[in-house]
Amino acid sequence: MNEKTPHKDHPLFGMACAIGAFFMFAIMQTFAKILSETHHVAEIAFYRNAIAALPFLFIIFALKKRHITKINSRPKTVVARAIIGTISLIVTFAAYAHLPMADATAFLFTSSLMIPILGIFFLSEKVGLYRWGAIIIGFIGVLIMLKPSGDVHYIGVMFALGAACLHAILHIILRSLGKTEKPETVTFYFVTIGALTAAIPFPFFYTPVSMENIPLLIGVGLSGVIAQFLVSTAYKNAEATIVTVFNYSGIIWATLFGWMIWNDWPALTIWIGGTIVIASNLFILWRESRKGLVTGDRIRAKF
Repeated sequence: MNEKTPHKDHPLFGMACAIGAFFMFAIMQTFAKILSETHHVAEIAFYRNAIAALPFLFIIFALKKRHITKINSRPKTVVARAIIGTISLIVTFAAYAHLPMADATAFLFTSSLMIPILGIFFLSEKVGLYRWGAIIIGFIGVLIMLKPSGDVHYIGVMFALGAACLHAILHIILRSLGKTEKPETVTFYFVTIGALTAAIPFPFFYTPVSMENIPLLIGVGLSGVIAQFLVSTAYKNAEATIVTVFNYSGIIWATLFGWMIWNDWPALTIWIGGTIVIASNLFILWRESRKGLVTGDRIRAKF
């Protein structure tokens, strides 16, 4: 396509890719949760990134698509995104290891509540009274999910909220990188540098891989890279506000997989609190779309 040819959105195709992307992210988290029963989450993160890097290495060296490796202007930010993304991946896997699938997913939705706050400090964005109200209401939903009775796995919740904070930071970085760097370049450096980063603690947590776990390890890597490709394609073909809404389909897949594999069913507090968090997120997205804060930025990758 000629560079001067204006880009044309394909919303239905973008929505289909978004549904597929968040389904594959749920698949990845399911594989990781199963593997966490026998492997440390740092190990799983290493295998996830190493396996995801293989298709990129094939494309770059076998198909000679060397342009993927070219960073246009911000190498330090690309490297920082990869390192923070790997830490985020490990913490996310830890959250799913300690919590039921649906519970962890619901807590991770709080990342969208943190993004406007971080945007004040890193992007000089303004947060109006309505969005502040939505953020406060969203965190009330978090308090409900914490179950005032005390019947909650606080270590798992700490991992989930920590992962949500890291996801929000990554969102801010990607919003900035998306203006200068290609999505495949950012993803390539994420999985390759991420594999090297996760390899540092790998010898301390290494567990021999059994034959029955090999398909799961391959699955966690391939599902992750497929999800990243689909979400990048979704943002390329549909507005960010449309794509982001489908992120909440993740609670459906997480609930389904948690029920089918571990016989977990979310408590009433998770349903109530999670609904409040999602409603707050949707209101924030609506306000941002009206102000042009999201629709002007195409975030090309997730984590």
